[in-house]
Amino acid sequence: MIGTDVAVAGCALALTVAVGLVAHECAHALVLRLARVDHTISYFPDRTDGIVGLLASCPWAVVRPHLTGREPTWVLRVAALSPLLLAVPVLGAGMSGAVTTETPIVTAIAIGWLACSIPSPQDFSVVFYAHRVLELETTPESNAAAPASRAD
Repeated sequence: MIGTDVAVAGCALALTVAVGLVAHECAHALVLRLARVDHTISYFPDRTDGIVGLLASCPWAVVRPHLTGREPTWVLRVAALSPLLLAVPVLGAGMSGAVTTETPIVTAIAIGWLACSIPSPQDFSVVFYAHRVLELETTPESNAAAPASRAD
C-alpha cells in the first residue's frame, strides 16, 4: 500500500464515520417515528467554539424521545438497538467478496460503517432500563421526593 492509498483510506474512513453518525441517529429516529413517538435530534448538543472543541465535545448527536409514559418499552428497546441494522449491507458486501485486503479504501469504509452500527453504551442502557424511564415519566411531579434541607 502506497502513501496515497493510506491517505485516501483515512479520509474515506473519517467521511464514512461522519455519515454513519447521521445514519445511526436516523435509525433511532426512524423507529420512534414509525411508533409515533415524538422526538428531537440534536447534533453537537454540548457544542463549544472552534473545530477542536466541536470534535472533542461528547456526544456528537442525541435523539431525545418526548415520552408520555404510555409508550411500550419494546419500542424504546427496538429504537435503541436499531443501528445494528446498519451492519447488514457491510456484512452482505463482505460475504460477496467486495471487501478484501486488496482494496484498502473499501475496507476503511466498511470499518467506519460497522463502527457506526454498534449501539453506544447509552443505547444499551435504554435497552436494559427502558421500563425505569417510562416509570419516571408516569410519576406525577407533586409526588416526587423533595430534596431534604438541613439547617445545621
